[in-house]
Amino acid sequence: MAQKRVILELGTGNDLHGGDYTKAALRAVQDALHHSSLTMLRALKVNPKTDMFVTVTIGVQQPDKVDAEKVKASLPHGIVTVKVVKGGLDVADPENHDPAVIASAAVEVKLELP
Repeated sequence: MAQKRVILELGTGNDLHGGDYTKAALRAVQDALHHSSLTMLRALKVNPKTDMFVTVTIGVQQPDKVDAEKVKASLPHGIVTVKVVKGGLDVADPENHDPAVIASAAVEVKLELP
């Protein structure tokens, strides 16, 4: 059987002071998760630990500064894969050298379906 996407949720997160890309990414994932309910999966009796595949894509300006393992650990269910790509937005504060970091997250849930 092939994996097919059944849920796509999007979120944004930020770190307004300190330029912490991981913090912004975690907030983006939580924003996406708070827009979603897995009632369909419960109705189908899907085991979220073994039968739900979650792909998280994080977009930030400096992908190498995101701790993907922390992002992965923040997901409550599923077999999780995290990809970090260039995206998001940095808002400069040249007077204080304190950029605001904005991250985007796409959280996909896939199931093995015929």
